[in-house]
Amino acid sequence: KRIKQNEKKRLRNRHIQSTLRTFVKRVREAVAVKDLDAAREALAAAVPVIDKAASKGVIHSSNASRSVSRLSKLVNTLN
Repeated sequence: KRIKQNEKKRLRNRHIQSTLRTFVKRVREAVAVKDLDAAREALAAAVPVIDKAASKGVIHSSNASRSVSRLSKLVNTLN
């Protein structure tokens, strides 16, 4: 039973982690092409995903906070 539970959790965590990386990547790509509006939209979409991953225990809360902070700082460099 434990093996089955661990496998379910592993797959769920992997999905959340993958989604998280995708949203962060969208923010970084928008900043790379210097598109302020797209970067802000991508950041607004990424923050809840990061927070949700932290609440599920996929990433540490400090890691989530740091990620949001760094992405915000990155988007603000476009101003």
